[in-house]
Amino acid sequence: MVTSWLLMTVLTVGAGSDTVVVCPEVFRSAMTPWVTHRESQGRRIAFVSNQGTTDDIRAAIRQAADTDDLRAVLLVGDAEVGVDQDSAVRARCVPVEWARSKVTVKLGSEPHISTDDWCADLDRDGTPEVAVGRLTPDSPEQLAVMVRKIIAYEQSRDYGPWRRRLQFVAGVGDFGALADRVIEGTARTFLTQSIAPAYEVSMIYGSWRSPYFPDPRRFRETTLESLNSGCQFWIYMGHGYHLQLADVVTPSGEFPLFSVVDVARLTCRQGLPIALFLSCYAGAFDAYDDCLAEEMLHCEGGPVAVIAASRVAMPYAMTVMALDLAGQALDGPAETLGEAMLAAKRHLLADGEACGPLREKLDTVAGLISPFPDMLAEERREHTLLFNLLGDPLLRLRRPKSVQLAVAETVAPGETFNVVGSSDVDGRATVELVVSRDRFVATPVRRTEFPESTRDWPELQAEYERANDRRLAWTETEIRDRKLAARLAIPENARGSCFIRVYVEGQQDYAMGAAAISVRPVTLAAKPDSKITR
Repeated sequence: MVTSWLLMTVLTVGAGSDTVVVCPEVFRSAMTPWVTHRESQGRRIAFVSNQGTTDDIRAAIRQAADTDDLRAVLLVGDAEVGVDQDSAVRARCVPVEWARSKVTVKLGSEPHISTDDWCADLDRDGTPEVAVGRLTPDSPEQLAVMVRKIIAYEQSRDYGPWRRRLQFVAGVGDFGALADRVIEGTARTFLTQSIAPAYEVSMIYGSWRSPYFPDPRRFRETTLESLNSGCQFWIYMGHGYHLQLADVVTPSGEFPLFSVVDVARLTCRQGLPIALFLSCYAGAFDAYDDCLAEEMLHCEGGPVAVIAASRVAMPYAMTVMALDLAGQALDGPAETLGEAMLAAKRHLLADGEACGPLREKLDTVAGLISPFPDMLAEERREHTLLFNLLGDPLLRLRRPKSVQLAVAETVAPGETFNVVGSSDVDGRATVELVVSRDRFVATPVRRTEFPESTRDWPELQAEYERANDRRLAWTETEIRDRKLAARLAIPENARGSCFIRVYVEGQQDYAMGAAAISVRPVTLAAKPDSKITR
């Protein structure tokens, strides 16, 4: 039976609260703006104490909210080392639960996984039922920063093109030649097939053979700029540690990528991104020092939320989870980040046959290259525990309105053609002809040797910038009464598979859409009729 001191005041009177906040008394005042904001959206909120064991708190959650109505649990407080020895530390913390590892421990990870799924899996059947997230303040002032970021993110009326940007930063896997090729191929599939062509995707890659490799002296600056320039999602793939990401290795030495030292320089100028670390340890929120994910969350100019692993993570399960999470967050039915995370974890637990052909392919490949091919289901289960949301599970995901285009299926180099269509939003429209993501505007130089002279390194930066600019032609126009009409001149050197991409920045909302188009020389055959697509 839950003791009376564990169950605190229910803020919204009546049964059926849909959100429970586990919160130390010292943080209650700093949460007031968040409560006001969420209640204005119709949320029914109950607070419970952070005291007691995880079993005690789980029982209090169930008592405070009818299980059928409960949708989200927010934990407010760090999980610091020494909570059992220091009452002052314990007073500001929310306990974490440790699950025994069976797979990642074989790769040198700790035998126990720190996880917050103990309050998402209320019936303890191994499958989470509710969305969960954690804010990790060490002081009320730090919590106030995070609350301001959450509210500002949802109330932002900046509908600039940052909302369509997805930024990827990738380190070299170094899991072995075969595994690295498979991982790189999967990432390419992810970028080219799993993300709608209306999104603007940029890449920074830590392999000096890649055209996406910048001047190594500027790698850290380029990574910082990828955050500070604003994007909807910022995703890192590669090796990570508690306080930093793995250095970039070149024949001329190693160069820093990003660490807690760099967090103070985060000044996201437009939209605060949601950060996802597909790496080990970046989300080790139970360590002695605040981990990289925590430091970024605490920073005023840092991400509004961070998803990261608390221990060693493995490529196969991370890839499966990332694909499901992207689908949920960008195009799925999830209304909040917590719901997207919950759906991705539930899909991660499901068998491949029930999850579509891409998942079946990943399962097949993993069975061939995994060091533990007979433990794939257990690997996926562990990763539902490993990955935690450091942020608000009620964070609203805002998706674009639609732009529908009627364009010719084929156009010729050198000609000018009409782009017509309709938009659900009036405003300033950017209309672009871009090559598909598996192509480049200019064929990059095949790099077989690393340039020895630093005088040649600025060209690495220039090629990196060219590789990320897929535009062949573009123009701007004003959309009124939801009607789009623009003209684009096709460059003489344009060829092959492309897209018309449109982004509309309105005063009250934004919209975007894309249509496939092929650029090829004119033949005697008649041109196909226009087609309508989103």
